Amino acid sequence: MGRIPLDLNNPVFQETWFAMERAEALAVLAALRKISRMDWNQLYRDRGLRWEAILSRTGPGGQRIYTLRVTSKVRAVGYRDGPLLRLLSLHPQHDSAY
Repeated sequence: MGRIPLDLNNPVFQETWFAMERAEALAVLAALRKISRMDWNQLYRDRGLRWEAILSRTGPGGQRIYTLRVTSKVRAVGYRDGPLLRLLSLHPQHDSAY
């Protein structure tokens, strides 16, 4: 299994990321680099990222979406699309990801 390619092109994801304070935005970038060097099994098992299903919502095509902790303050929401991790949004307030 190869590395995880990331899709960061969602406008909602970008808008939140680009509006962050510099230090927090760089912390998100560091987490994205880490994820891009992992394979899917590593991502699922990583205790720091905490990949968790969101049961109360679905993605754009009705697929299951997930949340993962990208920093101590920020969670991301996304889904697996074949080999890709498509990131939909960032949530500086952890609870807003659910």
